Amino acid sequence: MTITIKNKDEIEGMRVAGRLASLVLDYLTPFVKEGKTTNQLDRLAYDFITKDIRSIPAPLNYNPSGDNPYPKSICTSVNNMVCHGIPNDKPLRKGDIINIDVTIIQDGWHGDTSRMFQIGETSIAAKRLCALTYDAMWHGICVMGPNIPILEIGRAIQKFTEAQGCSVVRDYCGHGIGRNFHEEPQILHFASPEARTILVPGMTITVEPMINAGRKETKGLPDGWGVVTKDRSLSAQWEHTVLVTETGFEVLTLSEGYPPLPPFVTSTKT
Repeated sequence: MTITIKNKDEIEGMRVAGRLASLVLDYLTPFVKEGKTTNQLDRLAYDFITKDIRSIPAPLNYNPSGDNPYPKSICTSVNNMVCHGIPNDKPLRKGDIINIDVTIIQDGWHGDTSRMFQIGETSIAAKRLCALTYDAMWHGICVMGPNIPILEIGRAIQKFTEAQGCSVVRDYCGHGIGRNFHEEPQILHFASPEARTILVPGMTITVEPMINAGRKETKGLPDGWGVVTKDRSLSAQWEHTVLVTETGFEVLTLSEGYPPLPPFVTSTKT
């Protein structure tokens, strides 16, 4: 699959899809609390996506391997789940942290974003991990611009994260996005010499670092989707869909309910 460069009209389609994806998370926010199950959150998300914003939940029946379709409309990754957690009937408990990952399709365009939520009073370590992962994502976004190697996104995220004593997951990465859920290029969240692709205006990508409180190693679950930390340490993730512009970047997955920006971020569009 080749890298797709979007024209003016296609970029506008991505803007709409990105904003709608963020609205789903705004809608879910008051329901993410102790006692709720992730299956309940999934049903709320499905109804809101299909009925309120008249979009399609991209994960539902997504089947890249050809033999294991994803069964739900959102991904819900709790505590040591790194990514792709399948919603279930286990209630959320006080002290949990959870990543909710939403991707919608609107008029053929994909909007992809995720946020961390904390259930009641969480540990100092959990609070810190959620906050530094948020900052790590923004450190990666803020280096974006035309003629910048993708390597610099990963370098910024890795440098910040490891200085905080945490680790960056290597096994999963961000990606190009547009008409397809996953497009080229891969967006590695660490400084890899393989990340040679140069950013050019019109590219749309996801920046979605997965940060572990412990070691970087992960392992897959028998369901073929969920991924957990190998050492059972907490993991966190934040995600934005971002456009490369002529002068820098534009974050496409923003809405009124989005959390405040870190103090070092002066603008979501440069």
